Amino acid sequence: MRLAEIDGKALLRRHGLSVPRGVLLDPGDSAPAEALQWPGHVLKAQVLEGGRGKRGLVRRLADFAELAPARQRIVDALGDPAAPLLLEEAVAIAREIYLAVRVDGTRQGLELLVAAEGGEDVESTKELVRIAVDGAVGATADALYPELAKLFAPDVAARLARYAARLPEIARREDLELLEINPLVLTPDGRFVACDAKIIRDDSAAFRHDPEEFPVSRALAERAMTPLERSARELGFQLVEIDGDVALVTAGAGLGMMMMDLLADHGLTAACFMDNLRGAPDETRAERLRIARAIAQRPKVRAIVFQTVLASRSLADRIDALLAWVAAEPLPKPLFVGIAAGHAAARKMSAEAAVAKLRAAGIAAFTDPIALVRAVADAVGGKAPS
Repeated sequence: MRLAEIDGKALLRRHGLSVPRGVLLDPGDSAPAEALQWPGHVLKAQVLEGGRGKRGLVRRLADFAELAPARQRIVDALGDPAAPLLLEEAVAIAREIYLAVRVDGTRQGLELLVAAEGGEDVESTKELVRIAVDGAVGATADALYPELAKLFAPDVAARLARYAARLPEIARREDLELLEINPLVLTPDGRFVACDAKIIRDDSAAFRHDPEEFPVSRALAERAMTPLERSARELGFQLVEIDGDVALVTAGAGLGMMMMDLLADHGLTAACFMDNLRGAPDETRAERLRIARAIAQRPKVRAIVFQTVLASRSLADRIDALLAWVAAEPLPKPLFVGIAAGHAAARKMSAEAAVAKLRAAGIAAFTDPIALVRAVADAVGGKAPS
């Protein structure tokens, strides 16, 4: 779950980190009287994607009279008159810093990222420090200081080390995949203020948290869903639609990401990503195929790929059901099937026999996912991996 800025800052605030004063403005809302007393103002669109500054969705107001026209320009840029906006106190800036904690997928642990200069162009910095903070020792201020002293003067490095040492524990307690503060502003009077926050919570940990918190983020995510994505959720699985050329049917995030990577290696892009939902039905194969058929109606989509992995469910039953699905209605695009089956699943039919049965019915089938994707590329105009 990605948090809108206003919700991300609420999370930081409850852990004692300083953020600017702000108020959410829904369409038709007037700014509260206390906002007039702030020394300066910034108006920000609340969206779940990044790059707001470069898109003109963040505007610093020279005076309060600029609020109405700035509000209209942001709404026009979004193309959404119902979009909520955050009116925030402008913070005096002596220096901008980039600070983040994220999950390092390679090590499966947390790492701290620090750059001496934050802001919109932080991606181009050449001085990004990475510090593993898996254990309690690695997250202490004393342990962080030597690395931070390479980027900052001793007094700033010491205070920043104490600040940064708090972030890994916040990430653990809140089940965050990413906690990014950019910029972390050092004010002229020496305070650290989190002026923007990009925060992503692990969806699989949602059961440990209040389902009603972060209402702005939840409303934005709901509004951003396509009709097919909502339909998939109601059917018991998660769907993300993508502007791609292969309708990809999988179960589980790991398998889906592997197949997306293989497609990309062959010059193809998935038109969808499917994952399991917590507490969902054990079997959603028919529903996933139904959604894939709908996605394959798009002119850009050139193929359907169904990669099935079975541990104990009968492979013979899966193949019979797949053939019945194909026979029920002509497919809008060619179908390619990948098969992997454990010993229990293959008691009635081996993977090789399943491939033979599908091929006899005119369906391209494979036990090797690389051979599967290569066949898709050859058929629909992909490319060999470099």
